[in-house]
Amino acid sequence: MPAQAPPPAKTSSRVRMSAAQRREQLIVIGRQIFAERGFDATSIEEVAARAKVSKPVVYEHFGGKEGLYAVVVDREVRALLDRITTALTAGHPRAMLEQAALALLGYIEEETSGFRVLVRESPLMSATGNFSSVMNDVGHQVEHILGAEFSSRGYDPKLAELYSQALVGMVALTGRWWLEVRKPRKETVAAHLVNLAWNGLSHLEPKPTLLTRRAR
Repeated sequence: MPAQAPPPAKTSSRVRMSAAQRREQLIVIGRQIFAERGFDATSIEEVAARAKVSKPVVYEHFGGKEGLYAVVVDREVRALLDRITTALTAGHPRAMLEQAALALLGYIEEETSGFRVLVRESPLMSATGNFSSVMNDVGHQVEHILGAEFSSRGYDPKLAELYSQALVGMVALTGRWWLEVRKPRKETVAAHLVNLAWNGLSHLEPKPTLLTRRAR
C-alpha cells in the first residue's frame, strides 16, 4: 500500500502589516486607551496586547509611552483646530460663534475618544500641545473678526481679545460638560450658547434658533 502524502502545511491567514500600517494601528489603539484611562494609567503592555504584538514593536515605532502619547495628541490637536478654523467662514460675529460652537460639538460627537485625550491634561504636554492651546488659537482668529466689528460700532478694538477669549472659553467649557451628558442635541446647545453670548442674560430669547440653519 503506497504511503499517503503528508497533508499540506497550513498557511497563516494573518496578513503581515507594513511598518506604516502597524504604526497607524498602534496610534488608533493608543488613542483609545489614553481616552479610557489617561496617560498615567496606560501601559505599553496593554497597547502591545491589544495590537497583538510584542512590546519591542511599540518601542521601535514610538520610543515609549511618551512618544506614542505625543503623536496621538498632536494628531488630535491638528484635527480639532482644522475643523474649527475651516468652519469659521462667516463675517458676522453671531454666525461665526454659531459655526465655532457647532464645529466643536460636532468633533466631540464624532471623535469622542480624541476629545477625551485632549481634555485629559498631562504633565508631559507643553503649553502648545493641549486643548487649551487649541482654544487659544481659535480665540485669536475670533479676535480679528471681533476687532473689525468693534471698530465699526465705535467700541474699543483693544477689548476684542478679552471678548474673544471669553466667548471661546464659554463654548469650550460647555463642550466638556456636553461630552458627558450628550443632551440636548448639539444644535440646541449651540443655539443656547449663542443666545447667551449674543443677547446677554437680560435679553435672552425664549426659544433661540441658529441663524445659519434657518435658511435650510
